[in-house]
Amino acid sequence: MQNKESDGKQLTAVPRSRRKTALVTGGTKGIGKAIADKLSEAGAQVIITARQPPEEPNSAHQFIEADITQPHQVDQLAHTIHERFGGLDILIDNIGGVTAPRGGFSCLTDQDWEQELQLNLLATIRLDRALLPHMLAKKSGVIIHISSVAGVKPVWNHNLAYAVSKAGLNAYSKALSNELAPQGVRVLTVSPGATNTPLMQGLIQKVAATSGLSAEETFHQMAAQVGGIPMGRMAEPEEVASLVHFLVSPAASYLTGANYLIDGGTVPVV
Repeated sequence: MQNKESDGKQLTAVPRSRRKTALVTGGTKGIGKAIADKLSEAGAQVIITARQPPEEPNSAHQFIEADITQPHQVDQLAHTIHERFGGLDILIDNIGGVTAPRGGFSCLTDQDWEQELQLNLLATIRLDRALLPHMLAKKSGVIIHISSVAGVKPVWNHNLAYAVSKAGLNAYSKALSNELAPQGVRVLTVSPGATNTPLMQGLIQKVAATSGLSAEETFHQMAAQVGGIPMGRMAEPEEVASLVHFLVSPAASYLTGANYLIDGGTVPVV
């Protein structure tokens, strides 16, 4: 059987021994799950990690339980990946979320700030540090940091600490890309806007319960605080996954260091 020429749809050649190996953190639900599914469909061997197993296991994914906000669990995860898979070709740092209370700076304690930074920034830095040596040794690899439009357009009464942590991730990602580009490793950032995930739906329901508005009214009110969404809807996780798939594919081989906003036009900059 002859291999077809790559058109960006496949990540690897057909033989199993030459499949690309990818890790998706937070890969059991939402955007992470959509990315893991997309990469599997494209022919990659996909490892997913999270603190709890997926509710609906996918036989195409290799699940490793880990809390990567804990340094010793990051080390164990990296060791397991090296022993079982020989390292990675693709790393999708997707873990993250809003854990701090709403209401602005006066509502946030040191613990809130530390927790947000651990989840949205430091966990990613630790994992990169643990898994990069293999990529550098073979002078190839792709790292995608999943950030947020909040990193460039924060909403003070909804996501202040989260936005600051994602802004830090954006700066780290850019600096890392400049360091690693001469060594054959590409680093990119993807910043989704409002995306139709269980986490987002839960946030909308929580805000709606305290405001007396419907979920739909609450969403439009929240969107208005960031200047609106010109496309008039949230992204679907699969749309974010399609962008990530392109960025890790050979079709994007000259791309590194950029932050790709996938926000329906929310951020009003040229």
